[in-house]
Amino acid sequence: MPPITNPRAFLEGLFHAAVAAADPEKVLAGCLPEKPKGRTVVIGAGKGAAQMARAFERLWHGPLSGTVVTRYGYAVPCDRIDILEAAHPVPDENGLTASARLMAAVTGLTGDDLVVALICGGGSALLPAPAGDLTLADEIAVNRALLSSGAPIDAMNALRKQISRIKGGRLAALAHPARVVSLVVSDIPGDNLALVASGPTIPDTSTAADALRLIDRYRLDLPDAVVRHIREARDPAPQPDNACFSRDQVRLVASALVSLEAAAKAARDASVDAVILSDAIEGEASEIGRMHAAIATEVARRDQPFSKPVVLLSGGETTVTITGKGRGGRNGEFLLSFARGIAGFRGISALAADTDGIDGSEDNAGAFADGTTNDRLLSRQMDAGDLLASNDSWSAFNAIGALFVPGPTGTNVNDFRAILIR
Repeated sequence: MPPITNPRAFLEGLFHAAVAAADPEKVLAGCLPEKPKGRTVVIGAGKGAAQMARAFERLWHGPLSGTVVTRYGYAVPCDRIDILEAAHPVPDENGLTASARLMAAVTGLTGDDLVVALICGGGSALLPAPAGDLTLADEIAVNRALLSSGAPIDAMNALRKQISRIKGGRLAALAHPARVVSLVVSDIPGDNLALVASGPTIPDTSTAADALRLIDRYRLDLPDAVVRHIREARDPAPQPDNACFSRDQVRLVASALVSLEAAAKAARDASVDAVILSDAIEGEASEIGRMHAAIATEVARRDQPFSKPVVLLSGGETTVTITGKGRGGRNGEFLLSFARGIAGFRGISALAADTDGIDGSEDNAGAFADGTTNDRLLSRQMDAGDLLASNDSWSAFNAIGALFVPGPTGTNVNDFRAILIR
């Protein structure tokens, strides 16, 4: 193979191949439902929902109306579908408005009508709708506690749906007797579609009792009103066998595995072998970083379990238990830990990024690292271990010019990790 003279450019090309495989217009074209006798109403939520709405408008030959909500700065113009923006990852008042708009859009429909739900990652925070006597402040407190807990995404969403009037299939139940077809871009390891955006149109079997166990397991400090509401379970989420869902359909339109396969093909087209470790890796980001570093250095030293040159690809969604007050997200945390594990290995380069274009609270999707990253930080009097302890990966990679900032991508199939071993 010809030598790769610019590892960053090579890795960035793999990221863009992965994102292109989840392009809304490309993936929705083969998933359109049959046209109804009555109205077509489009609803949606998520960081890529606006791009999904625009693609659906272009592909759908017939009348339609609708409303979707996306994160601030992620909107794109649509002709017939209203695009709203709200806060992510912590809900705000505009999210309340958006939830009310979506619920109003599906109220009063008939059995001849069709609801198309465009659902992708990030939708849970964008759709606050506190149940019972709970308030937006309560829902914000729950989100903040979950984000700092280290709980996996399935646990987060199982809890969120117990305090909501819109999640856990409730939006689809409200649309009954209309038929609901959910077109889902999955950011959930294992592709349990009922968990994407906490399943506003897709019920699952988790219960209030499950939520209470999760509160104990992750020692969540929640408002008393929230715990009381879950214990009383006055308005349980509908179960999948409820008759109101009998005509509904759920279609997976894009996922991490499909995107990783596209990245693998792009690598092989460049004469570099590629191995997909997994599309569903979960766990503490720093620990997963150490694990990937151990595999990469074993390949670099001994050509096992894979032979050089090779790209190791993985996806899923790691978590961060927040103990410090730094800046950054789970991909930066993964990569900073990874950089410590490969220190001194000049033939290893890596990119870790969120496929939606944002990692954590800043404007970067992730970052690049190689065998020199640790030394470059030390030359600036920055210690990777200290930065990890304060959850400050953003400052680390910003200081050495290694942030990856592609901007919003219009899709979300979770984390993307590519490790090149030359």
